[in-house]
Amino acid sequence: MINIAIFIQQFIASLTHIIAKDVTNEVSAEKILLFRALIATLVYFIFLGLRKSSFKKIEAKDWWFVAILGILNIPINQYLFLIGIHYTSAPNVSLAYALSPIFVFIVAAFFLKEKASYFKISGIILAVLGAVVLLSEKGFKFSSDSMTGDIYALLASFSWGLYTIIGRNFTRKYGAIYSTALAMLSGLIFFLPFYFIFDGSMNFSEISISNWFQIFYLGAITSGLGYALWFYALKKIDASKLSVFNNFQPVLTAILSFLIFGTGVSLYFVVGGIMIILGVFLTQNG
Repeated sequence: MINIAIFIQQFIASLTHIIAKDVTNEVSAEKILLFRALIATLVYFIFLGLRKSSFKKIEAKDWWFVAILGILNIPINQYLFLIGIHYTSAPNVSLAYALSPIFVFIVAAFFLKEKASYFKISGIILAVLGAVVLLSEKGFKFSSDSMTGDIYALLASFSWGLYTIIGRNFTRKYGAIYSTALAMLSGLIFFLPFYFIFDGSMNFSEISISNWFQIFYLGAITSGLGYALWFYALKKIDASKLSVFNNFQPVLTAILSFLIFGTGVSLYFVVGGIMIILGVFLTQNG
């Protein structure tokens, strides 16, 4: 059951790269994130409203977790992700998120004292190298815009690693759905000043019907179902073991690109994919 949940979450995340790249070419990152956060927050609280028993009293000492998770979630992670993918390619962003196991491992080793076994370290390194091989076929073009996007994507990946580590105990205490709902609401509140500073426009005529569907996917599916599945899995396995599954995203993104755009499967894809799968196996059994 847990492996199915992780696969669905990774599929959602991989499709997110493609959809986000397309919609950021037509709509500003600020407007996308405003409605993405609003939709996600509504989805979570509607669901919680249908399950009244899901609401729990938050202890006073835990409210700062709500604030920190909210800030990491929307004004930092999601905002940097949207800006980054606007300037660089979807594969480059998926590579940045494939590196999140390294960030999670480092933070978890220092703050959560997770065991740094040989197999775990080897698996993470091998999986990341596999992602590099997979994406190295066409090379990495670091023009000024691309470099800016890559830096933003790496920062977004690092913030996701922090979000995963900081949110683990909070999620196990209050539940995945309720914890994520609070993080969404908190993040939306903290993002509003950013929106009015960097955009501020209340004219949304630039958003087409297809754009609305894309934003709905990012809000309801990516931030809604995807985040819930991520924290459900986080309750079951260590943060570093879970985070290494992000290395599947370049593989899934390549598959989706083949299905949607007809992109062929190369030797780089085969070799990189094998390395990624083997790396995940080593980490899971380390």
